[in-house]
Amino acid sequence: MSLQADDKSPDAPVAAPRGWLRAAIVAVLAIAFVGSAIGFVGFLSQLRGAEMKPAGKADGIVVLTGGSSRVSDAMELLAAGYGKRLLISGVHPTNAASDISRSLSDNQSLLNCCVDLDRSAVNTRSNAAGTRRWVHERGFKSLIVVTSNYHMPRAIVELSHAMPKIELIPFAVVGDKWRDEPWWTSGATLRLLLSEYAKYVAAEVRVRLANVGLDLAPDLADQPTGSLLSHRPATAQAN
Repeated sequence: MSLQADDKSPDAPVAAPRGWLRAAIVAVLAIAFVGSAIGFVGFLSQLRGAEMKPAGKADGIVVLTGGSSRVSDAMELLAAGYGKRLLISGVHPTNAASDISRSLSDNQSLLNCCVDLDRSAVNTRSNAAGTRRWVHERGFKSLIVVTSNYHMPRAIVELSHAMPKIELIPFAVVGDKWRDEPWWTSGATLRLLLSEYAKYVAAEVRVRLANVGLDLAPDLADQPTGSLLSHRPATAQAN
């Protein structure tokens, strides 16, 4: 009897820690899932379902290219006097200057006088770097930001980090598909939102760490001023 008890006794202390470890892993995963779900709901609450004109005018307007009708909406704001100049950020280097001129022929005079292009931006963070340079060169203090509604939260995070002293006024562009059907009924839209939410969280984490001195990815260096082209309209890269 005593020999059998001795054989079993070493297993008892090992089983308990393994059980606690499994329970701890499950608990952490559950907390992470719930936290992510709550964060996603909070992210969705920031997205506007309808376009609303800016609350006021600003010194300049920047449109972050990549979504349908962003540039045309930004041109309408410029034509209505909401800003003095427009920066189109993220213009693809291979696009011809005539492309956007053809699509916005009604605003040809504005394209020739009051529009600048940034061909250096390849993502939202470099959009912010190029916009910061443009704002400083022009001496602007306020800016209307034009981009798609799902992209706006991340754009504001990046732009406010790059230009903390500049007033940012969002103008969220709402696509036809967003208005025509609920996002949860479209697998493509849901995937887009989940992807954008992950990028938004990553940007928030990086910016918050940078604000407390833990800059794991230093800001992009400003590009030479030659990367900003005046009066040279062209189409854009995706964001």
